[in-house]
Amino acid sequence: MSRAPFATDADSCFVAYAAQAEISCFLTLGWPLPVNVLDLYAEFRAETNGAQRTASLIDALALHNLPHMDATAKDSMRDLVLRVGDWSEEEKSQILSYCQSDVYATKALLQSMASSIDQPRALLRGRYAVAVAAMEHAGIPIDLGLLRRIRRRWPRIRKDLIAEVDADFGVYDGDTFKRDRFSRWLYHNGISWPRLESGLLALSDDVFKQQEAAWPTIAPLRDLRNVVRLADLDGLLVGPDARARTSLRPFSSVTGRNQPSTTKFAFGNAKWMRGFIAATDEVDLAYIDFTSQEIGIAAGLSGDERLIAAYVGGDVYLAFARDANLVPEGATKESHSEIRNACKVVVLGLNYGMGPDSMALQARISIATARHLISLHKRTYRRFWKWSDDMVDAALISRRMRTVFGWPRRMIGGEKVTSIRNFPMQANGAEMMRIAAIGGVSAGIELCAPVHDAFLIAAPPQQVGPRR
Repeated sequence: MSRAPFATDADSCFVAYAAQAEISCFLTLGWPLPVNVLDLYAEFRAETNGAQRTASLIDALALHNLPHMDATAKDSMRDLVLRVGDWSEEEKSQILSYCQSDVYATKALLQSMASSIDQPRALLRGRYAVAVAAMEHAGIPIDLGLLRRIRRRWPRIRKDLIAEVDADFGVYDGDTFKRDRFSRWLYHNGISWPRLESGLLALSDDVFKQQEAAWPTIAPLRDLRNVVRLADLDGLLVGPDARARTSLRPFSSVTGRNQPSTTKFAFGNAKWMRGFIAATDEVDLAYIDFTSQEIGIAAGLSGDERLIAAYVGGDVYLAFARDANLVPEGATKESHSEIRNACKVVVLGLNYGMGPDSMALQARISIATARHLISLHKRTYRRFWKWSDDMVDAALISRRMRTVFGWPRRMIGGEKVTSIRNFPMQANGAEMMRIAAIGGVSAGIELCAPVHDAFLIAAPPQQVGPRR
């Protein structure tokens, strides 16, 4: 291991903006990682979360009334840096000056933000920046041979996929998704759909993902849209070591979760593309997740003893059915699968603000039955629902929310109650993932990627159990 040109021990603090980028250089150069990291990007996101979407260094400097480079000039310098290797002496001087200007800007921002930074929690978020850098550095193992074969045949495969999947929807004209055809398909199938302020259908992947939870029938169409936009299947950026890498974009969502690119992240693309993820002769892979994480968080935060017991019992859906007297005490997943499935839809759907109409369709039950199950859930877990209602009221009055480990959210008006109600589960889940990532990296575990409430890890053969 080589030596860094500055102190990185416990008596010093490494300050940066989007620190995982700098930490990746530490990993590449073999420098010892800094013990204390203060990432002003994470702190600016915390400072403005809920009130501002973008969080570049320029955004932070502008909000703090500090001088900053023009965005166009900054983009131009980034393009010059990314050209790599053929710089003239004048360009090298420009790059060094550009980097130096960022250092001075970060120092000025630190001075402006210092008094408002919650230092213990900020250093915890800084440790997560180190874990993110480690995960981005590790990358996701990919079967590069298979990927190359599919890429060579991709134009024909893509055409055949459109023909096969669209046969059930009729919304494509060649390889173009037609909004008017999709509107007609939604009307004929009785499916409601969010719209933009202009009145047009909202067609982002986030909207499709949300609607898929209520209308599983659109899942193949969502996957197809994600596939079709990969014109030459070049989304995955795979290095010569057969590892796919991209920015995890930590703290990017309101809940503090990562938001990596849906096209460049192996778990962000259509699910079938996960088939490119593969173990090798040198490493095995394991996918390890929290069990019903958000329900466990809801039970713990609310202190609802019945919900806690349901979670600890291992099958929260069957537990709800028993607690609501829908099945006998000895019921199992096999003996009462239909009722358990309906209860599963209700338990998960309530967590995301799903209404009875959507629940009825997804669970294949009547709307009246869905309404009855929702009512039973509210009577069965009264303490949870009182806590949830009180939490929403407090958030709307104070215009503030905060997780156990201090991730804040500001209210500026117009927030959906369902989003507010779900925030503690999602945001505290993100905190749990950050702490787990910090612990895993510190323990020397090779974390390849975080995936909502799970991690993909790599280890020498047989250390993660028998292969499947």
